[in-house]
Amino acid sequence: MLLAKTLSAYIARQFLTWFCGVYGAMLSISFLLDYIELLRRGATRPGVTLSTLLEMAALKLPHTAQEVMPFAVLFGTMLAFWRLTRSNELIIARAAGLSVWQFLTPAVLVALFVGVLAITVFNPIAATMQATYEQLETEFLRQSGEQMALSNSGLWLRQGDPGGGQVIIHGNRLAAPELLLGEVTLFYLNGAHQFTSRIEAKSAELSDGAWIIDGAQRWDNSEQPETVAQMRLPTKFTTHRIEESLASPDTMSFWSLPGFISLLEKSGFSAQRHRLQFNILLARPFLFGAMVLVAATFSLRMQRRGGATWMIIGGIAAGFILYFVSNIVFALGLSAKLPVPLAAWTPTGIAMIFGVSMLLHLEDG
Repeated sequence: MLLAKTLSAYIARQFLTWFCGVYGAMLSISFLLDYIELLRRGATRPGVTLSTLLEMAALKLPHTAQEVMPFAVLFGTMLAFWRLTRSNELIIARAAGLSVWQFLTPAVLVALFVGVLAITVFNPIAATMQATYEQLETEFLRQSGEQMALSNSGLWLRQGDPGGGQVIIHGNRLAAPELLLGEVTLFYLNGAHQFTSRIEAKSAELSDGAWIIDGAQRWDNSEQPETVAQMRLPTKFTTHRIEESLASPDTMSFWSLPGFISLLEKSGFSAQRHRLQFNILLARPFLFGAMVLVAATFSLRMQRRGGATWMIIGGIAAGFILYFVSNIVFALGLSAKLPVPLAAWTPTGIAMIFGVSMLLHLEDG
């Protein structure tokens, strides 16, 4: 029993060491590529400094880190077991009567633990930093005056005013699929962001590139409100654009997603993207465990010559296929062609079935 504990700890330590090494290398490359891309985008933007772009690259890194983590598990596992095979340590373990499932168990358990930490601890940090990154991107690179947010107090929108200022719109969603707001308040700001007037209305409907506002009363510098039966406010917003821009799933933490999904559905907006993201996060620990099984199929049974080459080719092919299949099924899930749970769990299921079936073949012949 002591030997089993010692061997399990040793295999788990080897897996974790190689995973961290591969993960660190992938993050370094990703950070460099992101920074170069931001330099390209910021080259023509006045007032964007190198330090600002460096800060943006650092803020984006945790989000990128979540995306590359499954591939770091895959390649880290392959290198760990390749090293144990080359040093004959696994051969000795097999000769002692250990099956492939016994010495894979420590690596799978560590991968599951890393996955749980990734979604419960690391994901909230990454979501917060991604939200800050998107704010800076909008401010410095997109330079758009349009903003929107959804909260329990209703929908908040910010857009340009034909007079050169800004308009802040607040209201409660009343109907779907069209965007009809009730109990609407509009705050007008001038070019210096100073308050100039306020409008309160019964409703505002988004139609043909404009807000159609009914039953409005306008307050400016005078104490008496001006009553307007109907008014038209030009806008670039569309219902689809508003739904796509409301709190990107990447900026929502694992713990915040269920509440925000409920809020979206109560407000009449589509929560498809957010429900898919939540299910993807739920599946992530099991995806990491499946990556260990897939990696083991390439690294445990190598020939003496050319084994490393075939391992690299097989690993790259497996990573590419996983990425390709994931993008397809996630797109089908976003378009509601597939149920959200099926779309989110399909890559994990495929990887697990492939890994288990190949290991059964290699183990039992």
